[in-house]
Amino acid sequence: MGQRNDSQRLESTYMRSSKSRSRNKNRNNRPTGGNIINRVFDSSGPDGKVRGTPQQIIEKYNQLHRDAVLSGDRVDAENFAQHAEHYTRLLAEAQREVDAKREEQEEQNRQRQAERDRERQDRLKAQEAAANDPASAPQPDMAPTEAPTPVEADSGLVETPEEKPQRPRRPRAPRKPKPAPDEGNAPEAAE
Repeated sequence: MGQRNDSQRLESTYMRSSKSRSRNKNRNNRPTGGNIINRVFDSSGPDGKVRGTPQQIIEKYNQLHRDAVLSGDRVDAENFAQHAEHYTRLLAEAQREVDAKREEQEEQNRQRQAERDRERQDRLKAQEAAANDPASAPQPDMAPTEAPTPVEADSGLVETPEEKPQRPRRPRAPRKPKPAPDEGNAPEAAE
């Protein structure tokens, strides 16, 4: 009988601890960042549930606070004010995180743009240096021509392609020989 009590006690202790663990599991699991700003919450206030985004909940609790003050209920008024303050802090914290992320992103964008500007300036300087250096500039391909005689220059006739001297053509490279028909059809075995 003593063993049963011990095992029952251990079992009931285990059950209690698992229940308390499951109850406490979600207490500090608040989402962070921009998700909170547009997230819909269910707030259980003293006057029932209030549902909406943090901004909507703040407005509702502020309205309930004003109504309680006008009716002379100081306890409810303070309670509504505290609920509104909680969601105000929650919203302000989320907004700070969003602003910090935006600032970080903008700084990264400024750095990337500055790097692109530096690279563009370097390319332009390199192009200007190449343009100002006559040795590195590409030279025009000019063929030697004979100076026209004064009579040809004054004739006003247009030069036709048949009259132009033709440049000698380079000889073509010889073609590779085609494989013999019996060599091309039979695959060789790798050794």
